[in-house]
Amino acid sequence: MSRVGKYPVTVPSGVTVQIAAGAITVKGKLGESKLDLTDEVATSIEGNQVWVKPSTETKRSRQMWGTTRALINNMVKGVSDGFTENLEINGVGYRAAVQGKILQLQLGYSHDVNFPIPEDVSIKCEKPTAISITGRDKQRVGQIAAEIRAYRGPEPYKGKGIKYETETILRKEGKKK
Repeated sequence: MSRVGKYPVTVPSGVTVQIAAGAITVKGKLGESKLDLTDEVATSIEGNQVWVKPSTETKRSRQMWGTTRALINNMVKGVSDGFTENLEINGVGYRAAVQGKILQLQLGYSHDVNFPIPEDVSIKCEKPTAISITGRDKQRVGQIAAEIRAYRGPEPYKGKGIKYETETILRKEGKKK
């Protein structure tokens, strides 16, 4: 039995959920999200809760049970509150700035790295060494954070590079004489 799928998704006030034509649509203050449902699960709305149940007793339907419930929960949370990923930049001369629709990164290369900001997310730099990525789609926010981090990942000797705010870098000892 799925540990995730057996619980309902509670829909907060200000969010509307509709199931039609094999798809679920969630609308809230931050926008609208849509998910195509598979035949392996049956989804129903009862009051302010969304229930997901497996259609058959196959392994695939049990797998999709918890997955579908988690995706619906992330959609509901995304359109009501949104998701945020914070990045930190460490290193002398390393900094970031938002210039219109472009995130400009100075990461020790001979040139600046310009990252175009997509329409569905917003990126802010309160400090030159802090980047905040916000959006309604959890997967999209995480993907963009990973792409920015990949420009200069943290290195273990001095800790220079871009890292997640909650990430700890395992430091190594340098060479000895």
